[in-house]
Amino acid sequence: MSATTTAARPGTAGAGAFTSIGRLDALDWALPLVPRDRRGAARAVLAFRAEVQAVADGAAPRPEKRGRLAAWRLELDALEAGLPATPVTIALQQPLHRHRLPRTELENLVLAADMDAGGVMVAPPQCDLRLYTRRSGGALIILLAAVLGDTSHAAGCFGLALGEAMRLTTLLRDLGPAARAGRLCLPRESLAEAGIVAASTAEVLDHPALDAACAPVAATASERFADARLMLPEVALPARPFLRAVLEAHEDLLETLHARGRGAAVQPPPSPGRVALAARVLRHRFRGAA
Repeated sequence: MSATTTAARPGTAGAGAFTSIGRLDALDWALPLVPRDRRGAARAVLAFRAEVQAVADGAAPRPEKRGRLAAWRLELDALEAGLPATPVTIALQQPLHRHRLPRTELENLVLAADMDAGGVMVAPPQCDLRLYTRRSGGALIILLAAVLGDTSHAAGCFGLALGEAMRLTTLLRDLGPAARAGRLCLPRESLAEAGIVAASTAEVLDHPALDAACAPVAATASERFADARLMLPEVALPARPFLRAVLEAHEDLLETLHARGRGAAVQPPPSPGRVALAARVLRHRFRGAA
């Protein structure tokens, strides 16, 4: 089977599989804040992220998942050469050149999915968690900032801060369903400090010290949100409304998770309130880039 054929069938999350990005989230709701002539490019980036993550989240055997993700990396080579073979990469062809999307960040999205597919994200060391959030969250925000016209060093630093904070927050949000599917984003250092020793990822959810293990992750997310807020004025004006809305929506989510405490891991993950998100989009649309 050729690489492009494999990439054309990346696989989706099968029945009962954990899907980490399947539902509508703040990124989707904030899309109206992206200028109309750039919105298609933003959707193409989000679609690529969804395609590769669907491979990791699917029910296929681990070697098959990793093979498909390797094929996606070859497909990025084809995209760069002007020969994309999948609907997603065809949609990325014009944005790649028009908005100078960094190929390395597209590849980082694939590498993050490979960490999921390869079983790395089960009580990973702190260094691996940091690498994962950089590849999955940082890469995504850097790509979206590029779509919005800012490929500067300042935008890159902002993207790393917001991407890490955003991804840590969504990992905490999805802690329950992920653990029941055999994943656990909490770093092993935090689990050890909290005194959690469990035979399975699902058992961690019932441990009375779960809040203590989550606290350092939440604290890091909060610190990185603060970093992103300080850096936002350095980002190009046209990019700010969308990025500010995404930042604030995920900050609100982190506060919701903190209020729910240990219950956040055993209850259905909270989704952003549609009315609140719509109001935020309208507020930022009228507020503009100020």
